[in-house]
Parts: sequence; C-alpha cells; structure tokens
Amino acid sequence: MAELAADVVIAGGGPVGLYLAALLLQEGVAVKVLERRQSRNRHTRAIGIHPPALQALARVGVAAAMVPAGVRIREGVALSGGRTVGTMSFGSVSADFPFVLALPQFRTEQILEDRVRTLDPDALVRGANVTGFTDDGGRVTVRFESREHISRGPALARAALLVAADGARSGLRDALGGPASRRTYPDHYLMGDFDDGSDLGEKAALFLEQQGIVESFPLPGGIRRWVVRLNRPAGAATAADLAGLVVRRTGIHPDPATTSMLSAFSVSSAISRRTVAGRAILLGDAAHEISPIGGQGMNLGWLDAEALAPLISAALAGGPVRKVFRDFELSRRKAAARARRQAEINMALGRPLPAPLLRFRTAALGAAASIPALNRWAARRFTMQ
Repeated sequence: MAELAADVVIAGGGPVGLYLAALLLQEGVAVKVLERRQSRNRHTRAIGIHPPALQALARVGVAAAMVPAGVRIREGVALSGGRTVGTMSFGSVSADFPFVLALPQFRTEQILEDRVRTLDPDALVRGANVTGFTDDGGRVTVRFESREHISRGPALARAALLVAADGARSGLRDALGGPASRRTYPDHYLMGDFDDGSDLGEKAALFLEQQGIVESFPLPGGIRRWVVRLNRPAGAATAADLAGLVVRRTGIHPDPATTSMLSAFSVSSAISRRTVAGRAILLGDAAHEISPIGGQGMNLGWLDAEALAPLISAALAGGPVRKVFRDFELSRRKAAARARRQAEINMALGRPLPAPLLRFRTAALGAAASIPALNRWAARRFTMQ
C-alpha cells in the first residue's frame, strides 16, 4: 500500500488549489496536492483576473509574473447600433492594480505551479484521482487512484485536514457539502478566440444589441475573445457560425480560420449549503458554481483560499477548528451569494429586448455612465471591490 503524509491534502490542482498550496507552503505547512490530470489543459478558459485577486496573488509572489504576461484592460466600452453608449475606466478601482488582467488560465496555472514547485518540488502529485476519504475526528485519510502507485495497492494520503478544490464537477461535494442551492437560467453562450482584427485595442467591449449581447476581450498574442448570447444551446456550432453571429450583431468579422478555441455553455449556478464537514472543507467552484458571465468564479475561489489559509494554520496549531471554520463557511457563502447576484444582473443586461425597450435600456445605461460617481461605483462592482 502506497501512503503519503502531510498536514493538509488538497484535492484539485487547478488555480485555486495551487494558490492555497502556495499560501500554506510559505507558512511552513506540509501540503500534498492531488491532481487528476497528468498534464495541463491548454484551452484559455477563465481569463479575467480582478484587482482583489491580484492583491491576493501578490502574497505568494506570482502577480509580478502574471501582469507582464497578460493584457491590462484599463477601460471597457459599451456600444449599441454602431455607436458608443458609454465607457468605464478601471483607473480608480485599485492603487496597485488599476485594471482587469486578461491571462489564459493555462498560463495562470503554469505560473502558480512553478511557485508551488519552487516551495516544495514534491507537493503536486499529478495523475492522482481522489475517490473518497474518511474522517476519524483527529485526521483524515484520503483514498486516490494513481498509475504511479497502482502496483503497490490502494493509494492513501493522511493529513490533519482535507480541502476539496476539485472544481464545479467535484467528486467530493456530495460527501462534504450535502444539498446545494441550485438555479438554472435561460442563457446560453457560444465563445471563441480569434486573431484580433478589430480596432478595439486593449479595451473590453460590450455590444448591447436587440438579438442579445456580444462581449469581447483582448488576450495576449494579438488574440481576442468573442462571447455571443444565444436563446438556445449552441449544439454543434462552428467557428464560422460564431463569426457570422458576431458580424451580424457588431459589424466586426473575426476570421474563422484563425480560431484557437471554441466553446459553448449553458448557465446554471449552485451554492453548497454546507462547505465544512469536520476536517474537510469545500473550496472554490466545488463550493459555489457561479455564471462565467462577469468572470467572478476563479477570482472568488482565490479570495476563499486567502481567507482560509490563516484559519488552517491556526487549526494546525491547536486552535478551535469547528468555530473558526464555521465562521469561514458563513462569510464565504455570503460572498458567493453576492457574486451570484452580480452575475444574474450581468446576464439580465445581455438578454434580447424589443427595440423600444432596448433603446430605453441603452439610454439609461448611457446616462448612468455619464455620472462620474456612478461610473466609479459600477467599475468597483464589476471588478469585485
């Protein structure tokens, strides 16, 4: 039987699990990160890093590497019918990071993994699929499958605490979290990354059109992401289909031959009613799945981890585990509920409207954008301040 030992086992080596591992390793906590994937997913996936998350990432010394690798989005522009409705500057949202950073998730994970391996070359265990755990009240024993350990029988990892950061499709959520507050929405999206042939530069753009919103964001390497709201699931839509939707709604024609990523998704959300069970804790998307519209999910997970790390250190030092983690559970559930409400507002603003209502909404947004105090408030809300 193969057996690993640590103070904390983290199930999931995505951006949230890796960030928590770096925080804990810096404090001298022994950590094992069990990651199912043998190699990193090369799709861009989550791309937006908000100022509060950049502040958190600076604590483990990775923000300095991320910022020059990404695109600093300092301004957003809203357009409708070919004219500018309003602009939003992010210059006042943070003294240190007055922008939203656009960086592909695989690059974010690479930078975080490099930091973890610098702190402990053996902390990350790839190809380790967590299958379950037991909690005897004093320690947890985590069962996992691993090609490396299969010839030696079942693989186990023993630790004082288990953190499940294994994403929205968490295999541990049911065991830890119990029922969740779930919602589904009438919103479906098709998105893709193309060579940037627009004149938008490093601006984010929202096209508020009668058929539904089109969102667009710059990425490193002269790439631009396009996200189109649909009334039904995209099915087998192609890059040419997406490019056609973009040109019909915005007048800008991405070249389908240059697409480097194409994805479709329908939106739902789930917030676990229980995220702490004894010595096991749900974290990030495993605890709360938020609509991708607005780019809050990954950032919320980092802020969860930032709040959790000192509590783990205190618990390992003999602190009152139950009360400390209960307070964490309540505060982070509230943060997740706020993020879900903001995502619901974002989606509602992008839904199709009859022409008269669209004109009314567009005029109202333009008027709001012209009021400096209201514009600054909206910028802070959009960037999770």
